Amino acid sequence: MDKSITIKDIARQAGVSPSTVSRVLNSTKPVAGDKRALVLAAVERLQYRPNAVARGLARGRSMTVGVLVQDINSPFFAQIVSGIEQGLDREGYRPMLTTTHWRTDNQEEVRSLQLLLERRADGVIVVGSHIPDEILRAVARQVPMVAVTRRVEGLEGQCLYVDNHGGAYRATRYLIGLGHTRIAHIRGTPGHPDAADRHAGYCQALAEAGMPINERLIVDAQFTERSGLAAVEELIARGERFTAIFAANDQSAYGVMLGLFNHGYRIPSDVSVVGFDDQFLSAYTLPPLTTVHHPSHEMGKAAATGLLHLIDNQEPLLPRFPAELTIRKSAMRLRQGE
Repeated sequence: MDKSITIKDIARQAGVSPSTVSRVLNSTKPVAGDKRALVLAAVERLQYRPNAVARGLARGRSMTVGVLVQDINSPFFAQIVSGIEQGLDREGYRPMLTTTHWRTDNQEEVRSLQLLLERRADGVIVVGSHIPDEILRAVARQVPMVAVTRRVEGLEGQCLYVDNHGGAYRATRYLIGLGHTRIAHIRGTPGHPDAADRHAGYCQALAEAGMPINERLIVDAQFTERSGLAAVEELIARGERFTAIFAANDQSAYGVMLGLFNHGYRIPSDVSVVGFDDQFLSAYTLPPLTTVHHPSHEMGKAAATGLLHLIDNQEPLLPRFPAELTIRKSAMRLRQGE
């Protein structure tokens, strides 16, 4: 393809004016059907591909989308960003990325979001974050916005998330169905909404089964491998007997599995382990980890598509993702007498 092809070249090939070609390519004004057909035929013959940035400027757009992501070092969030990039790329958009961490204060996240707005992004995707709902509602009044892995009151139609409560409930019910009655829970970061929802699902499953909620079998962690390892050390040090562990995410479950191995426990014959997120590596742990599937890449693509709809003044039409259990080899039926 000759990149030097211009609007005037297409106009000469089609026998129309350059302004007619511009109206067809940028969809700025209606063009008669016969002239439109001539322009499109010329575009095809010349193999013309309009520059995305130039097209965006003609439409008053920057062709960039701001992406505020909680922690790009997390494999889970990295998969969401990968999905966003793929979804935007199909329409010639590029992400403008800024990252924070869930342990930073809200003000730092707000400053990062303000930076994206100052760079005149056509829209914003917020992945995670602790930014208060009222600030996100104010941002959504300024630019098209989609939130991923969180719910914003009043903007439910612009939010993508899985049922964290339901997923944790299913995971815990699965362990109960295997005969486990002493199920420990490695909780996520204190104050994080996902951690709260998953803890609530765990508690509901126990309560419905008529089992007491033993606080000594619940340990706070930080959604990381290191904190999962530390949490299982604390759990063992407490001296409470347990036959299964539900970890609030896969990364902390990896640390749990290492901690159990270090203490001579076999998985799943001594202790069953279940995680949450179904990260790529979870199929390759030893044994492969049973976990709640969290379709991170698909959610990223859906967020990008929904935001582009909003930019075009259309409904985002965001899908709902169920939190289903992916059963592998890290949990088994409790043997009689244990």
